[in-house]
Amino acid sequence: MRIISKKPEVQFLVAMLALPASAALHAQPQSDQVVVNGTPLPAGPEIKGVISARNADKMKVTGADGATTIIAINDNTRIKAGSGLFGGSRNKLGPDALLNGLPVTVKTLQSADDPSGASLIASQVTFRNNDLKTATMIRNATAQRFDEQTAATEALRGRMADIDKYNIKSTTNVHFDVGKANLSEEDKANLCAAAASAGSTENALMLVVGYTDSTGSDDFNQELSEKRASRVINYLQQACGWKPYRMLTPTGMAKADPLASNDTPEGKAQNRRVAVNILVSKSVDGF
Repeated sequence: MRIISKKPEVQFLVAMLALPASAALHAQPQSDQVVVNGTPLPAGPEIKGVISARNADKMKVTGADGATTIIAINDNTRIKAGSGLFGGSRNKLGPDALLNGLPVTVKTLQSADDPSGASLIASQVTFRNNDLKTATMIRNATAQRFDEQTAATEALRGRMADIDKYNIKSTTNVHFDVGKANLSEEDKANLCAAAASAGSTENALMLVVGYTDSTGSDDFNQELSEKRASRVINYLQQACGWKPYRMLTPTGMAKADPLASNDTPEGKAQNRRVAVNILVSKSVDGF
């Protein structure tokens, strides 16, 4: 007796079992290889981290150790969101889904234009649906808060528009180890104390400036001073509650404007700093 099922999934399974071995092989997923001028691109490292910056065709991914990787995105990049207990039900998405703050896993290829292997191209970017929803909510909420703060920002800066000089009411310096941008618990406490004090001063603004000692190259020190300033600003805004519209554009000054001589270890320790300046315009300050 022969039993025939009309269920499509059963018919598909029977059809697959009836295929010859060669046909079954053709049903397998295609290779991830990308061929350029007849040569497959070599595989690069798998990068895991959070998207910390995006532009049209590149993204910066920051790992748990703070290391950053610039990865190119092109038309061949597969972008997928996984859901379910084991990451199933993957949905194909476009580059617009790659939002700042999104945790991702990136499979990479080494660019054929860079023999050193330093330039990476994303062959596949995967993330969880829930993480995408969270990143989207953060982006939308940030946009909403920005709109709500626009009136306050314009009113404050309108008073400052024709003022090119400020009184420095106070300066708080936080210091760093050689080549590092990590904040100590003492530094974190001092930053929040400075923010609380400045918050009680009407129309007070903050200017954050990062510095290094003379160790290292000029390019390294410029990047490090900017990284230190950025770390301080993030903590002030996220942990201490300082409003972004009361923050002047930060800058990194590398080894310029040292507080002490770079000829001694003690002097270098003073120069590895971020200065948090509390400013009030002279017209508002009354003199």
